[in-house]
Amino acid sequence: MNWRSPRFVALAAVLALSGVGAACSTQVSAPADETPGKPTVTSDASTSSKPARRDKKSSGPTQTSTTLAKTTTTAEATTTTQKPTNTTWPSQRVGIGPAPTGISAVGQSGGEATAVLQQRLLDLGFWHEGVNGSYGLTTGQAVMAFQKYKGLPATGSTDQATADALTSETERAFGRADAGTLVEIDKTRQLLFILNDGKVVWVLNTSTGNGKEYTEPDQNTPGKDIRGVAMTPDGLWQMERQRKKGWWKGDLGEIYRPKYFVGGIAVHGSNNVPNYPASHGCVRVTTTAMDFIWANDLIPLRMPVWVHGG
Repeated sequence: MNWRSPRFVALAAVLALSGVGAACSTQVSAPADETPGKPTVTSDASTSSKPARRDKKSSGPTQTSTTLAKTTTTAEATTTTQKPTNTTWPSQRVGIGPAPTGISAVGQSGGEATAVLQQRLLDLGFWHEGVNGSYGLTTGQAVMAFQKYKGLPATGSTDQATADALTSETERAFGRADAGTLVEIDKTRQLLFILNDGKVVWVLNTSTGNGKEYTEPDQNTPGKDIRGVAMTPDGLWQMERQRKKGWWKGDLGEIYRPKYFVGGIAVHGSNNVPNYPASHGCVRVTTTAMDFIWANDLIPLRMPVWVHGG
């Protein structure tokens, strides 16, 4: 199914109206920089209005292209949770071979061995700010994402088991979707995959809704509480609107540069992206990763979003 086709847009419209609640949002008037259409304040449990510490700037990291081609994705018509697939397309798996030199168990220390680790993470598809030898926020997030991907303890620190797995891995990361250009959100592993033409461009650590009931004070209405269930809904959706500029104070907390895909549920930047589900329903990534997504138009409007697991 072509994700820009009237059929897909109609499907997404039906899905958006199918009773999926915006567990962490409230309808308000549209801000000047939000596009398009129907505004919803979406909020999550981010705790600071300033982006967290980033890795030092790289002088020139080696990363794969981030320009996405406009392609198609196919989904089973019988269920909105069926993975997009097309068995006539090439395999999404990309072989790269084991690391030419062993990756060191650097923990969270910096130096030349950390630079080698950073390049290996990029080669395998796990995004961070760049090869600079500094074990900063995004390097730790990339290591955590790799650990989740391999089923290792997700500490964000490079221990010997993680170093060995990085050394021996022979394929670039891949998700469950095997066709199309889309975002895949794996709630079981707490990972976000960005795919282009059936192949993973980048993998990001993420934190989705924890499935628990909550009662939180309304940040915009003193004395009022908000009650709900912290759910990130399974299904095949599409990016429907976005807010480009900075932090936004929602009813449940501040969110950074959100991109909404169903009701008030968004992919957005946060200063707290742990190794477990922690949000009110949104899909958290670091503020640095969110800036990277915006700068390279990796998740444009109308892009399909497939949420599964959990």
